[in-house]
Amino acid sequence: MLTKVFGSAVFGIEATTITIEVNIDKGIGYHLVGLPDNAVKESSYRIAAALSNIGYQLPGKKITINMAPADMRKEGSAYDLPIAVGVLSASGQLRKEDFDDCLIMGELSLDGSVQPIKGTLPIVLQAKKEGFKKVFLPKDNELEGAIVDGISVYGVENLLDLIHHFENKTLITPTFIDAESFFTKEDDFSQFDFSEVKGQENIKRAMEIAAAGGHNILLIGPPGSGKTMLAKRIPSILPPMTLEEALETTKIHSIVGKAQNIGLIKTRPFRSPHHTASSVSLVGGGSYPQPGEISLAHNGVLFLDELPEFKREVLEVLRQPLEDREVTISRAKFTVSYPSSFMLVASMNPSPSGYFLNEKGLSQSTPQEMAKYMSKISGPLLDRIDLHIEVNPVPFEKLSDNSLAENSQSIKERVMKARKIQSERYNDYFGIHYNAQLNSKLLKKYCQLDDSSLNLLKAAMDKLNLSARAYDRILKVSRTIADLAQEENIKPQHIAEAIQYRSLDREGWTN
Repeated sequence: MLTKVFGSAVFGIEATTITIEVNIDKGIGYHLVGLPDNAVKESSYRIAAALSNIGYQLPGKKITINMAPADMRKEGSAYDLPIAVGVLSASGQLRKEDFDDCLIMGELSLDGSVQPIKGTLPIVLQAKKEGFKKVFLPKDNELEGAIVDGISVYGVENLLDLIHHFENKTLITPTFIDAESFFTKEDDFSQFDFSEVKGQENIKRAMEIAAAGGHNILLIGPPGSGKTMLAKRIPSILPPMTLEEALETTKIHSIVGKAQNIGLIKTRPFRSPHHTASSVSLVGGGSYPQPGEISLAHNGVLFLDELPEFKREVLEVLRQPLEDREVTISRAKFTVSYPSSFMLVASMNPSPSGYFLNEKGLSQSTPQEMAKYMSKISGPLLDRIDLHIEVNPVPFEKLSDNSLAENSQSIKERVMKARKIQSERYNDYFGIHYNAQLNSKLLKKYCQLDDSSLNLLKAAMDKLNLSARAYDRILKVSRTIADLAQEENIKPQHIAEAIQYRSLDREGWTN
């Protein structure tokens, strides 16, 4: 007897429906075809034990299982449940033959319980797109799948429960979530709030500008100056994610199994990989490609602490994602793409000794040591970082002050007003949402300067020996400063403030 059951495979952040055909005929054998990997091939042992432990059995006949399309690689243990259902139906042990409106996925334990899987959200989204009415998933994945409206998602704890449901003995109740009301709950950033930061008003101002315009930022300061503490608080002042952004972010985290029992990820991600991270762990890849840290930071913040400690070749792979806001991983037979629109926040010491040069009483680094230290960060990478901020240690008077500084919510409100201005300004341009994304054409259109602003910028570039690459960055940052001030045109004071955020572009900074 032939039975068809439907599962799904995830490639990139999209899913593809897999048809699992189970045929039982005379003879003896278990044949699984359709390019399964070892984890799929081993399913026969898990299924046999699970069936035995819930009172059923693997039929002692010739079982042929085809996973179509047969030219697509199938990987993982998530096909255990649909294969088991197909075998039971084809052998007559399950009194249900038609599964046309159902999509089933789950890993089986030997006792028949169903274990969580990866990639739930893209699987359910694709199932809805293809017209399926019901999706049966592990219990731990039901919240994640139920975010998708217009399709019934059932959480399955045990294979026996699913059998009883199909035979109408004990029905499983579908899970429904109102995504809109779930999404509108306030994020809790009480653990990391700018009100706890003593002093550093100029740094907080720079971070407000970075958040308002989506600019990448580099913090330069000695150990203990608060670089990491400040960086961890940036998500608390970023605008809340839209429902579209939350769904896309959850899809990426779902692929690596980080969205179980969460439902929808509505807080902007903050990823902080260690400096020993490889280029593959950063951008993604592997034999079966998985998203890396920069894709997990999509719509959020990627924090690289001690930037010069990362290997140069690791940092260089950031250049294309920072420019294209997408990572493309190519293999011989397929290509997958992962979105990677993130805000880069990096920190570093000003010198190998850890301290600013010429600071009284502290060890100094030679010009040769400084050159070697700074050479780890290439010019093209620095060219993609809009703000370079020097962070000095907080004086004792500020540390001992018990009064609270301005909280994150107040800063966030100003950021959101500036972002709204940018969103309305670039509404007609696809893929442009904030100032950091401006291309050369839009830069000329929306960052026009009057004579006094032009003269100020020219004088600054001449006297401070600013490099040519600083020009566009200063214009973008000054556009954001003007937006924060609710000004339609860029004024000299906006240019003046933007100029001071280009420390590393000053010729001779390392000498």
